[in-house]
Amino acid sequence: MTYDLHGLRATEFPWADSRIWLDHASIGPLPERTRRALEETIGRRCRPYELTAADQFGGLARARSAIAGLIGAEPAEIALATNTSFGLAIAARALPLGAGDVVLVSDKEFPANVYPWRRLGDRGVRCELVPVTPEGWPDEARLMERLHAPEVRALAVSLTQFASGYTVDLARLSALTRQLDKWLVVDAIQGVGQLPLDLRATPVDLLACGAQKWLLSPWGSGFLYVRQSLIGQLDPAITGWMNFEGTDDFAHLTDYCDTLRADARRFELITLPFQEFVALNQSLSLLSEIGIPAIRAHLAGLQRQLLAWADERGVPVASPRGARGSGITCLVPPRIEQAHRALREAGIYCSLREGALRLSPHCYNTAAEMERVTEVLGKHIG
Repeated sequence: MTYDLHGLRATEFPWADSRIWLDHASIGPLPERTRRALEETIGRRCRPYELTAADQFGGLARARSAIAGLIGAEPAEIALATNTSFGLAIAARALPLGAGDVVLVSDKEFPANVYPWRRLGDRGVRCELVPVTPEGWPDEARLMERLHAPEVRALAVSLTQFASGYTVDLARLSALTRQLDKWLVVDAIQGVGQLPLDLRATPVDLLACGAQKWLLSPWGSGFLYVRQSLIGQLDPAITGWMNFEGTDDFAHLTDYCDTLRADARRFELITLPFQEFVALNQSLSLLSEIGIPAIRAHLAGLQRQLLAWADERGVPVASPRGARGSGITCLVPPRIEQAHRALREAGIYCSLREGALRLSPHCYNTAAEMERVTEVLGKHIG
């Protein structure tokens, strides 16, 4: 599973030889094809007489299909959304949770996957933060043990943790929640785009994902996946006019219908940023051409370089290795803030998160760039 790395850099990321961007867990750059699509669409937006309904709503339909293909779902299970937080908030309010119910969440989760569940206290729902392992990672054994409690109705997890790169055993959690008839809600923003995901093989109930990170897409683009058999059981907490049947017919908009759409579009809020989803389609086309398995293999190779250097120099690693790992590598060098500053001064961009340097390369980063990282950090350590 290989691809033309240098051709990819020259064609889609022509700036990459002047800066080393290793912060895709924060924000992914736009490929050139995506930039062109965005600029072209905005240009036409300046001349609205050039736009058609097919341009606008057709772009949204293509986005649902492309997203579904990426995660092993059906287009009818995809609601387009502007960010992960919106998707998780919709999920929390749509699930029929009530007084006495408990939602399990691992401690140290990203706040977007905590606050929506804590806010359900107004319904008498309790959000239980389950302590992490000594390494600071989700304690899956403890989560699974607590799932057996009758008051626990749902488990909300991140596919990949933002501060460590820890990736849950989604297949195991899926199997247990299916067996116990509990809901499984996934924050997938740090996993989709770098890790293969097939929801047909590994069912979940709801999954939210913003596209501005590993999917290399604009701000304001993302999605909420809702399992087909669950859609009809959920009422959106808020509705827009296009959540209802019959509203595709703009010639008869006052023929009001109180029936919500039968697919996941009942959770969308129009007007969506059309131009962002036209651009997203281009980014997804690039990732599809490369292939997520090839990206996963490439990132594993880059990570091996960083881990080998860290082991040799005795630098602590805050990320898991092997099956629970991801493309995110978190290192804890001495004088970490100065180390972060040294990297930035050398034109290498990464993040400080929860006491670690978070390095998150993508499909176009190179082995030479990883060597440059270790060279700068090596000088810092002395």
